[in-house]
Amino acid sequence: MTKMTKQELNVQANIKTKNRKKLEVKALVDSRCTHTGINEQLVKDKKIPTKPIDFSFEVFNADGTKNREVTKVASLEIKIDRHTE
Repeated sequence: MTKMTKQELNVQANIKTKNRKKLEVKALVDSRCTHTGINEQLVKDKKIPTKPIDFSFEVFNADGTKNREVTKVASLEIKIDRHTE
């Protein structure tokens, strides 16, 4: 029998967009995640600039279920406490 442990953490994060907009958001840290994502509705509501990409790729949730295909990206600086990416 396989037992799955919870491998995620919700934290407060600050993001800075390409057009210098600063936002404080709640972020989900998932230790099994292979990509960084952002909620599409947040992008629309906060008018975060995006650009289309020449390819698409599938994204899966932490529980293994399929989410969506990614077709555009947003350039962001993410800061959690003193760590910045």
